[in-house]
Parts: sequence; C-alpha cells; structure tokens
Amino acid sequence: MSIDRDTAARVAKLARIRVEENDLPALAQEFNNILGFIEQLNEVDVEGVEPMTSVTPQRLKRRKDEVTDGGYQDKVLSNAPDAREGFFAVPKVVE
Repeated sequence: MSIDRDTAARVAKLARIRVEENDLPALAQEFNNILGFIEQLNEVDVEGVEPMTSVTPQRLKRRKDEVTDGGYQDKVLSNAPDAREGFFAVPKVVE
C-alpha cells in the first residue's frame, strides 16, 4: 500500500493536525516508511512463540479476586452534597 499526498492530507485532517501544504509530501513519505516497517514485521514467522508482557521474564503480581463493599461508604458519601440512607441523593429527572 502506498500513501499519496492527498491521503496524507486526509489523515492529518482526521487527526485534527494542521500540516502545511509543502510538508505533505514528506508526511506521505513518512507514512510509507511506517507501512514498510509494518510489512517487514508481517514477514516474521511467529508460529509457536508465546506472547510476552515484558522483554524480561517476570510473573505478574496477582491478588485474590474477592467481592467486597469497599469498606468506606461513609468516606465516599462525606463528599456528597446530599446523601440519604447510604446513597447519593439526586434531584428527580423523570416524571
């Protein structure tokens, strides 16, 4: 796939990046270089290679998955402008 000047301008517009007209050919070339690198990566045989989370082998820290109520309802509700019966009280918006 090759990116031309018009496609580079469209990508810049979609990304909300202002690119001067005379800089568009260089941007298109940079996009083409990036796509070339991606094509090179697609040529690598990764069959049987385990996914990694880091370049150094390490085990992720784990915690017990326990359901709790948080234990600090009073602290949370202390910031509310209006709290009733353990809940945030808000104005009625539906009739």
